[in-house]
Amino acid sequence: MHIADILAAQRPSFSFEFFPPKTSEAAGKLFETIAQLEPYNPAFVSVTYGAGGSTREMTHDLVVRLKTTTSLDPIPHLTCVCHQEAEVHEILERYARAGVGNILALGGDPPRDLQNYRKADDAFQHAADLVRFIRQFSEQRGVHPDARGFGIGVAGFPEGHPATPNRLKEMDFLKAKVDAGADYIVTQLFFDNHDFFDFRDRCGLSGIKVPIIAGIMPITSSAGLSRMADLAAGSRFPARLLKALARAGSDPESVRRVGLHYATEQCADLLDHEVDGLHFYTLNQSSATREIYASLGLRTAEAV
Repeated sequence: MHIADILAAQRPSFSFEFFPPKTSEAAGKLFETIAQLEPYNPAFVSVTYGAGGSTREMTHDLVVRLKTTTSLDPIPHLTCVCHQEAEVHEILERYARAGVGNILALGGDPPRDLQNYRKADDAFQHAADLVRFIRQFSEQRGVHPDARGFGIGVAGFPEGHPATPNRLKEMDFLKAKVDAGADYIVTQLFFDNHDFFDFRDRCGLSGIKVPIIAGIMPITSSAGLSRMADLAAGSRFPARLLKALARAGSDPESVRRVGLHYATEQCADLLDHEVDGLHFYTLNQSSATREIYASLGLRTAEAV
């Protein structure tokens, strides 16, 4: 289903992110998670794409399996890094044949082997270039079962894009992605809702009118906190959150309770302020998301 129809039917939307498993054991655990989350009827689920396109085939296989064996509507990530136009065209053709309705177009992380990587060799230097290419692909008659072609999502950064310290230029770049054909924005994780609200207001001032979905990643362990700091390339942790975690000390269950309580309050506040949607970064686990749903008084997405 095209993202325009998805968000028209469910606002605010609730959605989940998964990453492709690399082993059969991990695949089994992932589909246990999916079986536990599927009854919540998310608007869509996204599937990540490894650094430098390293999980290209695994991403495709997971997306097709979700499409054909579950009721979920999968949205694959697609990145600029290490790709040429012909490769992306082939990927889009495969997704179109599979009936996949939407793509999340991202700049992407460089490959781990930086010694042999030159960004200048990429056909798409910026996410806006990739969005434009997907839109042009979609405009070809008969290439996609939906006459509108792919719905396109892009990333937003409430705390600022790590590669663009100039916040005015950052909004210009985001506006360029929307003007190139993006239908919605999903944000990077954040922990202070004021950052999100300010980002949303600045989008409005910049003429960005597409839905903005908030990315949520609850803290469930001290090790997870450190990983988040790396994943988000400098995410800001408010003092209020750090104080609560400090009170929890080294007890894993206390840390988990603090993290889930904080994420639940964050989600409730976003819902009270009419967020367009909540996108949960699940890390291929279900318990945190299910507990947040329960604490919010939600049984399914429609219950909101």
